[in-house]
Amino acid sequence: MPHEPILLIAVAALGRGLFRYRSELAPLTTALMLGIASVWLHHSHADAWPWVSLATVTASLAAGLRGLPWGIKRTEERIYAATASAVAGAWLSAATAYGPGRGPLFMVLVLGTIVLAVPWWTHRRRRARVKVDRVIRAWPDIAEAIGLTGSRIRSAVVDTWGWRARMSLRPGQTVADVIAHVPAIESALGTRPGAVRVEQDPAHAGRFMMRVLAADPHAGAIPWPGPTARSLADPIELGVFEDATIVRVPLQRRHALIGGTTDSGKSGVLNVILGNLAACSDVVLWGIDLKGGMELRPWAPCLARLATTPAEATRLLADAVAVLEARAHASSRDNCRVWQPTATAPALVIVIDEYAELADTAPEAVAHAESIARRGRAVAVDLLAATQRPTQKAMGGGALRSQMSVRVCLRVRERRDVDLILDKGLLAAGWHAHTLDAPGKFYLLADGHTQPRRARAYLVTDDHVSATAARYANTRPDLDPLSQAAIDHTATPIEPSEIIDPRSMEDPDRTLLMALDQGPDDGLSVPELMSITGMRRTWVYDRLQVHAAAGRARQVARGRWRA
Repeated sequence: MPHEPILLIAVAALGRGLFRYRSELAPLTTALMLGIASVWLHHSHADAWPWVSLATVTASLAAGLRGLPWGIKRTEERIYAATASAVAGAWLSAATAYGPGRGPLFMVLVLGTIVLAVPWWTHRRRRARVKVDRVIRAWPDIAEAIGLTGSRIRSAVVDTWGWRARMSLRPGQTVADVIAHVPAIESALGTRPGAVRVEQDPAHAGRFMMRVLAADPHAGAIPWPGPTARSLADPIELGVFEDATIVRVPLQRRHALIGGTTDSGKSGVLNVILGNLAACSDVVLWGIDLKGGMELRPWAPCLARLATTPAEATRLLADAVAVLEARAHASSRDNCRVWQPTATAPALVIVIDEYAELADTAPEAVAHAESIARRGRAVAVDLLAATQRPTQKAMGGGALRSQMSVRVCLRVRERRDVDLILDKGLLAAGWHAHTLDAPGKFYLLADGHTQPRRARAYLVTDDHVSATAARYANTRPDLDPLSQAAIDHTATPIEPSEIIDPRSMEDPDRTLLMALDQGPDDGLSVPELMSITGMRRTWVYDRLQVHAAAGRARQVARGRWRA
């Protein structure tokens, strides 16, 4: 105000400064209060030092207990609180009895204040709380500067990686407005780019949760703990969200899509899922890998079938359609709406690595895949498709993409690819997969996961793959008789003349060995061997076991053999 006394101005400025830095000055304030209390107690209640000592012991024990007295949970924080309480109480007891100026008591107070102040001043969580308090006080000005006038911070909490706040908007504002202003919020708060996360409050359209990360919780790889699912009904643990909660994805009667550019970690996510499915006793796994089996070949011991060429992929998907139709017919006959997977009647999951390559080279296979996508879920015939090229041609059309209810989006090169992999409009809603900066980081869109929360998949090494495949290879289930009969009935027979010399057909065992020797690299199936030899399934199985024991034949994948 005009003509305000300079002394009053100075006192007000000093008061504002002391209040602003009250957390930093807390050790000095405590020491000053101890000195004042000791002077008063010594002159008026010098014989009360035993009670002060008793209070000191009580306060020290309370500070050391978990959760008491102020919700302190970290061990080092409890130790600090107990030590500070014990030192302050012991000094106050001595000063009450002898006086604060007696002997070395004054120097002990000064040195103790300095020593105990250092951990207080350097403590990260305390500094974070101070920063959050200042943000809360400054938020009205910040909100006005960035175009969110009227928004306010309802509450804020400091966590391990930064802090989070519950926010409310003025009437007429939406979370889409906040997402559009995220770069401005980062600039106003002075954070690093990409440090602010915004999540819609599911209970109120005018509220949201804002997280500010001081450090990236996903800066390092997260080792895979091993398979946790034992049935397809169990959710698969895919990785960890930024708040340290586990990413759990249900896959029973769901088709899944994994999309991301080169070196985004697509193979790692696929390996986590395959590692869990391999441990499930009610799932039969088929694989399609048109890169010569580079990605899925290590899982061959757990795969009942593996197709590595367009022709094989077409035949595999045609057999899957036959299984689907047989199960649908049986379910209709038995008046059963869904196929419940069990160890004797397992689900069929078809893993397709690099779906875009399949779309380019095998149009007929794509038609089969779309048929499975439309009709397969009820009868437990599911697709798991992955692609490194989320182009409009590969992902934009047909029934396959629209039926994928579980979608994992890793890093993409272009912003528009987010809508191709996830869904239209999600880029504008904050699913910014083009900003992911490390392999394995992803967004998940599935039942129960409708917020743009970043996660990082577990790291599965080659040793993990080998050990898991070897562990569960001998426990993998076979298809139920109904499904196997459907495949045998629709299997395209291989003409014997394409494999062996017709003159050797007189000896079935010799014919079998020649077929195994001259067959393709991925082996021949039992129905094909039955067609070539003209013998029954039991005979073929028996002879294969004899030749395998003698080292003349081997199983390259479940149900496929060669010499």
